[in-house]
Amino acid sequence: MELDDTLRALLTALGIGLMIGIVRERMHGGPQTLAAGTRTHALICLLGCIGWMLGSAAFVVCLLLVGALTIAAYLHTARDDPGLTGEVALLLSVVLGGLSVDHASLAAALGVLVAILLLLKAPMQKLSRELISERELQDGLMLGAAALVVMPLLPSEPLDPWGTVSPVTVWRIVVLVMAVGMFGHIAQRLFGARWGLPIAGFFSGFVSSSAAVTGMGQSARENSEQTTACASAALLANLASLLLFLAVVGTISPVLLRAALPSLGAAVLALLLVSACLQWLAHRSDLVVAQSSGRAFKLSQALLIAALIAGVSLLAAWLGERFGSAGVLVTTMLVALAEVHAAAAGVAQLQLSGTVPLDVACWGILGVLSASSLAKIVLAFASGGMRYGLQVAAGLVAMPCAAWLGLLLSN
Repeated sequence: MELDDTLRALLTALGIGLMIGIVRERMHGGPQTLAAGTRTHALICLLGCIGWMLGSAAFVVCLLLVGALTIAAYLHTARDDPGLTGEVALLLSVVLGGLSVDHASLAAALGVLVAILLLLKAPMQKLSRELISERELQDGLMLGAAALVVMPLLPSEPLDPWGTVSPVTVWRIVVLVMAVGMFGHIAQRLFGARWGLPIAGFFSGFVSSSAAVTGMGQSARENSEQTTACASAALLANLASLLLFLAVVGTISPVLLRAALPSLGAAVLALLLVSACLQWLAHRSDLVVAQSSGRAFKLSQALLIAALIAGVSLLAAWLGERFGSAGVLVTTMLVALAEVHAAAAGVAQLQLSGTVPLDVACWGILGVLSASSLAKIVLAFASGGMRYGLQVAAGLVAMPCAAWLGLLLSN
């Protein structure tokens, strides 16, 4: 090892030890029982670094010696401080000191992370003991298991003869619906129902407006006094989806976007107007400030929505194979019931390749928008009930109607 590398490793280890030690001394309640402070952590980090330079056997010996000292320190201070945080931090100092020899940047980053975790003792205790309820913890664990345990185990190969739907695709929809519900629940807890729901709704729309409509519908069913706010948030999700719709069409076929821009611009204005009216009505109600006490999502409804979308995709694939190019636009409309951006991309690609004329493609784009609105209206009634469904339908009907009117007036 060159002299520069050696100095860098030693300085990195020293910096990590000083940083962790300072945080330990600042955050510890009783300095009389503090077994390892700034100097001890700095020396331990340097010991780990030097031990690793001497070889793996020397490092193991250093680690065992520090482990023995840590056990002795814990036995001495256990009555006054029964926690293990300080002991674990001491062992980590040895490991990070050794890691700084070969991976100084990684060791420094991990050292900062350890210091942050030590510094956030009080906020993390408040979060886990006071802010998060038992039900929210269960929902978070269920979402984590669905995304990180179940989804990686599912096969990605399609199971149907048309190669359309795979188990991992269907489950991804389930996770999206659950995640949107959780996102809305967290935003409402952080910002209140007045601003948390609109924020959560708009940004959820960039991921999946169908999932946002369903997630907000679940919130409306759990808290009926917030139905109008949830409906406004669902329409804001569709506004974000419509903006992404414009970007997808424009990326594939700028000519088609320019031709359909008056109608799509009218759709944006109509949707924004209805959403703003609902938001104004929600703000007038004092009931909106109530915090959500229900579940963040319902797994059964997420499974149902995923099954419906998968069924529509299978039907569209079957019709496309049976009728070929003659029914390509009809098939695209059916695809829009499940995924509006994929359908819009399909129409734009057909126009770009010359398969469909420009004027027909404009009608196809609005047909895709109308089919998607119809599907989301059904989801709104199914997930949120009559009142929520009617309010969401007001915006989702106004959007394609304004688009068709804009297209007729521009011709």
